[in-house]
Amino acid sequence: MRKKRWTAAALALALAVGLLSACSNGGSGEEGKADPKPGKEAGANVNATGMPIVKEPISLTFFTGKAPTNGNKFEETLVWKEYAKMTNINVTFQLVPFENLTEKRNLALAGGDYPDAFYSARVPASDLMKYGAQGTFVKLNDLIDQYAPNFKKLLETYPDLKRGLTMPDGNIYSFPSLYSPDFLPMLIGTPLWVKQEWLDKLNMKEPETTEEFYQYLKKVKETDLNSNGKADEIPYAGEGINPLIEQLRGAWGFGDRGLGHKFVDVDPATGKLRFFRIDPKYKEVIDYVRRLYAEGLIDPEIFTIKTAALYAKGQEGVLGATINPNPKTQMNQDGYTGLGALKGPHGDQMYSHIKVPAVWPGAFVITDKNKHPEATVRWIDHFYGDEGATFYFMGIEGQTYRKAADGKLEYVEEITNNPDGLTMDQALAKYITWLGGSYPGYVQEKYFKGSESLPESIAVGKKAEPHRIPEIWNAFNYTEEETDFRSTVGSDIETYIGEMEAKFITGAVPMSEWDKYVDTVRKMGVDEYMEIYNQAYERYKNNG
Repeated sequence: MRKKRWTAAALALALAVGLLSACSNGGSGEEGKADPKPGKEAGANVNATGMPIVKEPISLTFFTGKAPTNGNKFEETLVWKEYAKMTNINVTFQLVPFENLTEKRNLALAGGDYPDAFYSARVPASDLMKYGAQGTFVKLNDLIDQYAPNFKKLLETYPDLKRGLTMPDGNIYSFPSLYSPDFLPMLIGTPLWVKQEWLDKLNMKEPETTEEFYQYLKKVKETDLNSNGKADEIPYAGEGINPLIEQLRGAWGFGDRGLGHKFVDVDPATGKLRFFRIDPKYKEVIDYVRRLYAEGLIDPEIFTIKTAALYAKGQEGVLGATINPNPKTQMNQDGYTGLGALKGPHGDQMYSHIKVPAVWPGAFVITDKNKHPEATVRWIDHFYGDEGATFYFMGIEGQTYRKAADGKLEYVEEITNNPDGLTMDQALAKYITWLGGSYPGYVQEKYFKGSESLPESIAVGKKAEPHRIPEIWNAFNYTEEETDFRSTVGSDIETYIGEMEAKFITGAVPMSEWDKYVDTVRKMGVDEYMEIYNQAYERYKNNG
């Protein structure tokens, strides 16, 4: 009955959206607007290749997401001042703090008060589909083919990128924040770190199994490893319990398509999609974490602690293990080593904590108010090639970076060891704007110098490589009808699972209630959830 009710409601919604779309298109009944066709004068102003991009200067305005680490005037940073001169395109960045981004973006789109493009604005796939179909977001298929040679090459090199960006209507509406699939430390992002000095004191080797990891945490709790006479060592601390679960579940063979699919993976026995969070063997994952928590091996504040408080604890040097980009950069703590794939009790050993390469699919979106879509596509495409990406992340050679004797790029000492006592991020902020992430662009190890490119992080990537998941899927895209289900029934299922896993781990609900919990999840609509997932998967496969 639930399925019939939902289908009827979704059909009514789809009809309503169709009517609205027809109205927005002048009553033509078209599903979306055609590719933009500016006047001959605008097209004639664009140079097909090289710099400047346009013969006569033009101006554009971008709705722009801003991290706290960035400066307050993007136009005054070295990269954007120089790029304006190179391109003949003057961009005004309307900055919106990330914490207010979703609300401001939704208001702008709903009210029609939006600019030429959304830059670093985290536009979700559901909005790409919705506003793309309405014609608010420009269809990019032909524009990429004609004006984006760098990005077109990436689509050809990485078929999964095209699959992840193509909406159910067959169109691409955005440029992503793309991590190179070959830059594994970046895709890992936040490894599981253990304190090497304490391993040495305990005469223990680096943990290679879940049991060895447990024994290490237990010894940390029992031993005064910082020799201060207090039992203040914290075996494991992190922000929320999910990062730890996501790091561990590969030791039971779960999560074999990466972090873009937190509830569904592929059953190796059948080759079919499975809803793994209620798999009988997955109970062991939760029970393992429950044992860590019950024995005091996990910080009791794990469910409530905020980032700043966690890093403050880390700076005291009391953490035996943690998950973050790098303890050196985040907590000013040397001496941690990142773990590879732990082997589980049944012999499974898989590094599944790997993010999707297209981490922010909607990082850059051009709107129908843009009178210069060709020039705008050329403007953004530059950053998907080596020359533009190096410029974007590193700045200008001789001013912000130099080439070392081994050919590697490194920031100048004014940035890495600022004479005014500025942190590296503070020193960088007047030159670049990629701090805080979500930017449209292509990240490779050779020119990206964040935490993920430090030697300790590179070492984690080498450890993880032999056991990395067999295939990384980008996130699937859904029709409006499917999105309606996923945002209601699907969201209820996912939320309930998260809440119940936390209750099992803390002991609020005993593990003996597992079968009852699984039965409840199934009754909530898992069959319909998987039916939609399979539909999206079939489209994903066919978009390559």
